[in-house]
Amino acid sequence: MDSIWTRSEKIPSFPQLQGDTKTDVLIVGGGMAGILCAYFLQKQGINYMLVEGRTICSGVTKNTTAKITSQHGLIYHKLVKDIGIEKAAMYLKANQEALQTYEELCQNIECNFEIKPSYVYSLDDPWKIVQELGALDEIGFEAHFKKTKELPFNTVGAVCFEHQAQFHPLKFIDSIVRDLNIYEHTFVKELKEKEAVTDLGKISFQKIIFATHFPMDNKRGMYFLKMYQHRSYVIALKNALKLEGMYVDERDKGLSFRNYEEYLLLGGGSHRTGKKGGNWSELREFASKYCPEAKEIAFWATQDCMSLDRIPYIGPYSKFKKNYYVATGFNKWGMTSSMVAAKILTDLVMEKENPYAEIFHPSRSMIKPQLFINMGESAVNLLTFTEKRCPHLGCALKWNEVEKSWDCPCHGSRFDEDGGVIDNPATGDLEIK
Repeated sequence: MDSIWTRSEKIPSFPQLQGDTKTDVLIVGGGMAGILCAYFLQKQGINYMLVEGRTICSGVTKNTTAKITSQHGLIYHKLVKDIGIEKAAMYLKANQEALQTYEELCQNIECNFEIKPSYVYSLDDPWKIVQELGALDEIGFEAHFKKTKELPFNTVGAVCFEHQAQFHPLKFIDSIVRDLNIYEHTFVKELKEKEAVTDLGKISFQKIIFATHFPMDNKRGMYFLKMYQHRSYVIALKNALKLEGMYVDERDKGLSFRNYEEYLLLGGGSHRTGKKGGNWSELREFASKYCPEAKEIAFWATQDCMSLDRIPYIGPYSKFKKNYYVATGFNKWGMTSSMVAAKILTDLVMEKENPYAEIFHPSRSMIKPQLFINMGESAVNLLTFTEKRCPHLGCALKWNEVEKSWDCPCHGSRFDEDGGVIDNPATGDLEIK
């Protein structure tokens, strides 16, 4: 179950940290967000260190579909309603600048970077398309209504963003990571005041960035209430659709499409972690119907942190902990959001103003409908009787027959058949009796 990216690229390895050390800025987490933070801090001459509990990009980054876009579903009419035209425009501008930064960096990198139009389509609700185009017009961004003639099924149309992009994430990482100060197999198991404890030593720091997908510190920030996790599935097909654009359904449980070289990457089958969903069987059923000559050459799954309001949490970890920073809640758009996060957090660490920091501030209001859904899920699963409990906060685990894992419906921790932790926020293994 390897993604197409890991099949075609081997990225560098780094040593394990031995003994005690110190640094000005400690970055915990070696995915795209953490590595970009390290990259920009090094460019600024900041003394930093990045530690990764396993190997870099061994989590969500290697399983992305690697679309770089500001079009995160049909969200802009919702953002205009919730936070106003000015802030919605700032959210879009932050992501457009992230896209531009990728484009500039990739000019000298062989990473299959391609400029593509991005489309969000609706199967049956033209009003959603009209609403979104109206909001984008208010914001001042030029988007277009398009027919989806490339797709093999009927839709009522799509909102198109021109000049978006896609790439090979691990080829990109391979190019920027080689001179960075990184330590692998260095798991932070405990945090003290300005000190991180690993299996083989202690790291003293002045400031710390958590880029661990789901934040590891439960004592602050209330992230276990502010987020839930969502699983998605991908298959790579040869001899399938050849698309000029990138496509995604406006529904949370819809399909996504993009090409990489001669392959079609078909995504979907998604569900809240710990629940049941369509998984790969849904994708294979689609492929059998619409691409009968296609051959499946890879399949994989990924997991995303979903925020309360579809805006990531980037900035100070909590109101009560100075010099702690976080990047999480990327809502399935991790490549663009990782770049946004790295630029904001680099500025905050350097005590510089960032024009977008307010939009993504993690301590914004929690009073959203999703908060009460998350609380309800937690209450139900805490009260469910079962022998196997998640070591994170004690929720009842569910057996995932498709992926052969124990999954937590509350906060998304996952464990293999032997109890080894696969996905956080759990930081330790599950005891299997």
